[in-house]
Amino acid sequence: MNVGGKLIKSFVDSGWKRLCTLKQEQVLGLDIGSSAVKIVQLHKNEAGYVVTAAGMAEIADGTENDMNRKEINTVGAIDRCIKSAGVQTQLAVCGVCGPEVAVRYFKFPTLPPEEVEGAVMLEASQVCPFNVDDAAVDYQLVPDGQNNTAGILVAATNEVIKRKSQLAKNASLNSVLIDVDGLALLNCFNECEKPGIGQTTAILNVGSSYAILAIVGKNGLPFVRDMTYAGDCFIKQIASENNVSTGIVREVLFGVENSSSPQLDLADSLDRACQKLITSVAETLRYYTTQGKLAVVEKVFLCGGFAAARGFVELLASHLATSVVLWNPFDKIPCHADQHCRDMLRKNGPAMAVAAGLAMRSI
Repeated sequence: MNVGGKLIKSFVDSGWKRLCTLKQEQVLGLDIGSSAVKIVQLHKNEAGYVVTAAGMAEIADGTENDMNRKEINTVGAIDRCIKSAGVQTQLAVCGVCGPEVAVRYFKFPTLPPEEVEGAVMLEASQVCPFNVDDAAVDYQLVPDGQNNTAGILVAATNEVIKRKSQLAKNASLNSVLIDVDGLALLNCFNECEKPGIGQTTAILNVGSSYAILAIVGKNGLPFVRDMTYAGDCFIKQIASENNVSTGIVREVLFGVENSSSPQLDLADSLDRACQKLITSVAETLRYYTTQGKLAVVEKVFLCGGFAAARGFVELLASHLATSVVLWNPFDKIPCHADQHCRDMLRKNGPAMAVAAGLAMRSI
């Protein structure tokens, strides 16, 4: 996606190859979340990718209605993250997700090339949950084996693109490309895990504000669903149910050593808080399987900041009709930075999968 113009292709073909053919430049994958900023810088050699820099910084709390304070705190977190990681480049690839972003498959009877864009824009106006006149839309054609005009369209509101790009700019970075978080996850997974041809894979990224379910199967087409019920909602419900602060819940769930924290068993509360997400994921997996008689998803790879919560992996596995495993992409991507960076990726790698996928983009 490119601010102020037509979207640069953020979807890659069924071989998951980079579509951009410009000179390769090293970029920074910048994942700006609601509670933390994650950055990853990669270098690609003949053996694959290696990490040259990475960092993570919490965003200081701003009041819910004080958007200006939130922006200041976010820019401050980006700046701290960059300095702590020792990043050299100012070229950043940012990601977007949520209700202001859409990834959809389309198929038309065979169309002449000059009619494709108009047909895609009409399709986007019908399937996107926002006004495409105020959005950037792009598409990639893919063969469907039946001589139809088929492909994937990606759309995002101008507002969400501008918001992410402005945050990067305020931190003295140049946002050269906007990608979609769900597609970045799939790119990262493909590069790290090298799934076999025809294998159906699902990645569930659970952050503070959004949960992203990204699936790709034997047809090579991505399926992405963003859900607005995620970590912050879980923590608030658990805190209310147990009459404790959200800070105490975070300490218990994420194993923060603090002698003043009460010894709480939050397993049942976590189960109840996560039921809405579990139901949404289960329904989405069933929906995906029934569309075009696609293969059943046999394993869900879990990542994101909330993935590290105590008992969360086991909880999902006990409720979903598939196995669930914690996924750290940096188990497969070597780190050539210092020991501090290696330790950070070992501990927080699942939270940085989107940033890694963004860093794999070419410009």
